Amino acid sequence: MVAGREPFVEAARPAHWQTGRTDLLTDRRPVQLTGMGRLFMYDYDLLVVGSANADLVTVVERRPAAGETVLGSDLVVHPGGKGANQAVAAARLGARTALLARVGNDGHGRLLLDSMRDAGVDTVGVLVGGAPTGVALITVDPSGDNSIVVSPGANGRLSPEDIRAAGSLFQAARVVSAQLEIPLESVVEVVRNLSPEGRFVLNPSPPRPLPREVLAACDPLIVNEHEARVIAGADAELGDSPEDWAKTLLALGPRSVVITLGAEGALIAVRAGERVRVPSVPVEAVDTTGAGDAFTAALAWRLGAGESLAQAAGYAARVGAAAVTRPGAQDSFPTSQEVEALCCALPGDTPRTPGRKSGSGQSTGETVRGEFQ
Repeated sequence: MVAGREPFVEAARPAHWQTGRTDLLTDRRPVQLTGMGRLFMYDYDLLVVGSANADLVTVVERRPAAGETVLGSDLVVHPGGKGANQAVAAARLGARTALLARVGNDGHGRLLLDSMRDAGVDTVGVLVGGAPTGVALITVDPSGDNSIVVSPGANGRLSPEDIRAAGSLFQAARVVSAQLEIPLESVVEVVRNLSPEGRFVLNPSPPRPLPREVLAACDPLIVNEHEARVIAGADAELGDSPEDWAKTLLALGPRSVVITLGAEGALIAVRAGERVRVPSVPVEAVDTTGAGDAFTAALAWRLGAGESLAQAAGYAARVGAAAVTRPGAQDSFPTSQEVEALCCALPGDTPRTPGRKSGSGQSTGETVRGEFQ
């Protein structure tokens, strides 16, 4: 619990939000929220604002060409969506996590709520109804790479009014993470509702050009190569190396940038000019679905715990590597104990739990002077 801050929520939140009122109630009272045998004092390590989808997954021998039909495996339905994925990934690692999202009043919505509660996510900010739950159609090839088409459904109804009505959640969160599977105007409203001490992490997926107001709040902006090129704009001279991409993106206003590089790890860049390459962990990939969400969630959580950007990214790289070794999105997310076991499996490595430096005395990924904040 943060000193000097009393936990509270709006007294009649469900009726207030679902009737569409946008005025904040003034009748506030302290509350305690329980989940998975743990007491929540309305103080979160991470608030995730984003999408919640049902992932409909099939495995194919190859992706079809235009006009072609290919046979796939039996369809499997998993809880997913970038917002729900990040919330579950962080909670499974041990973070006190809440999700602000919308789902439909249907079977897919119930699947998502059950999954989040089982992981320990506080679902007080999940609004139900108004549209069907969002759906992601996912094909996975034999190498584990995936292609995804998203039907937003209820995610597209998460409005700026919903964001403003959840002001107490933002005031209670150390770090806020968002993605772009919800309306862009709602992401803008997220930035406007951050607490003065709150840190904002954005993975702009699916990518689109961003307002400067959003870019200026990012600390960090987390992108892969494709996302970097879209955010930079068609007319930008992005260059050929991750260092070039980071330089171009930093000029747009974010406080820091993380470029994810798949099996090659990640690059960290900050305005002051420092650059760090964070290595990945060699694993046999089974399914990359959700690995980026696991990386983002782990990084956001560790930043809120006080780690430097290099430390947080080093830990997140291990979490992302662990996630690709199992099929599915949320089903693949590791616990902190499993991340530690992955560390132990590497020759010459020593066990490292979240928030503690390795036995070498130098945190993972710190290869240049200083630490990045």
